[in-house]
Amino acid sequence: MGNHSHNHNFSELFKFSGKPRVWCLVAILIGIISVGYGFFTGDMERTFANLLLMAYYITCVCAAGLFFLAIQYVAQAGWSAGLVRIPQAFARVLPVASVILIAVCAGGLYTHELYHHWHAEGLTDPNSPHYDAVIAGKASFLNMPFFLTRLVVFLGVYSIFSFVLTKFSANEDMEGGLNSYRKSITWSAVFLVIFGFTTPIWAFDTIMSLEAHWFSTMFGWYNFAAMWVSGLCAITLTVILLKKSGHLPWINESHLHDLGKFIFAFSIFWTYVWFAQFLLIYYANIPEETVYFYKRWEPEYLPWFWVNIVINFICPILILMTRDAKRRMNTLMYVCILLLCGHWLDYYMMIMPGTVAEHRGFGIIEIGTALGFAGLFVFLMLSQLSKKALVPIHHPFLEESLHHQI
Repeated sequence: MGNHSHNHNFSELFKFSGKPRVWCLVAILIGIISVGYGFFTGDMERTFANLLLMAYYITCVCAAGLFFLAIQYVAQAGWSAGLVRIPQAFARVLPVASVILIAVCAGGLYTHELYHHWHAEGLTDPNSPHYDAVIAGKASFLNMPFFLTRLVVFLGVYSIFSFVLTKFSANEDMEGGLNSYRKSITWSAVFLVIFGFTTPIWAFDTIMSLEAHWFSTMFGWYNFAAMWVSGLCAITLTVILLKKSGHLPWINESHLHDLGKFIFAFSIFWTYVWFAQFLLIYYANIPEETVYFYKRWEPEYLPWFWVNIVINFICPILILMTRDAKRRMNTLMYVCILLLCGHWLDYYMMIMPGTVAEHRGFGIIEIGTALGFAGLFVFLMLSQLSKKALVPIHHPFLEESLHHQI
């Protein structure tokens, strides 16, 4: 630490109180009222679709925080040591987000409001007039017990890793030395392998099986890209807002530049996968594949289909192209907010046509549910952030992060 103890208060704790806390609770209340409104007005399907959208979204953002942590450990990255507490706080919220997502999926299955085309009567019975060969072929995979078991196992395993990796970091604060750091690297490597193989299946299950007839092998990576970009934006936005409120004085323009490069690069990657999925299906012109895009070219969705690309690809490209833009706090902040809304729209376009079809809405239920979940996530995340000092004082690469310059 040496000369740094004078100009940085390393024992600094983040206090989660006052206005931020009140705003979070207000947002949560708005969310509860909106969901209640949806159920009471009988708009069950739309309400469930929105619950699924936001539960999936915040689970993805938390998982991206854990993924970010694991990558930093495996790469033995130094630049990120000073901001590692933020993805750790994301990872600690993952178990709660997972429980909510599992509850929404289970609720949607039992009330038949979600995934309804794979449990209609007689779909898998060859003698039934409703027999559907495609669904029957997938029935061994798409059935309620196996579906929910997979979801619980995957999210349960991720949650265990989130607990273990944040525990090692806490031990490192207490004991110093390299013991915890080495363990973190090993556990992170194992996690990345598991995560790489299970993330696509998790996306196939929760989102793609809403339209059980259709399938795309790109879909898992397309969802992974969306998860990673929205996670990076949430991490960056948190860093910027903390810095604006007087915390994290050691985070400099170079740290922001690195986060900006990540957002820039993976927005392009997201577009690449989106476009590959679209183009391959478009020019193959196989009826059972094009039906997915056909639904999204209906007049209710077509404008949003293009807005999705403009926000999630053209905006980050044009705004973050230069080196300076990535180093300017306000520019980066606005891009993060824009992309977080953009990926909400992206998930909206994945979920709504297959659930509510032409009865889509954009009103109290959508906005309220989004606000409620955002408030809940911020509340839980900042509560976790306030439990430990904002600096991992015994991180072996802390000094490198404090002097980070590119």
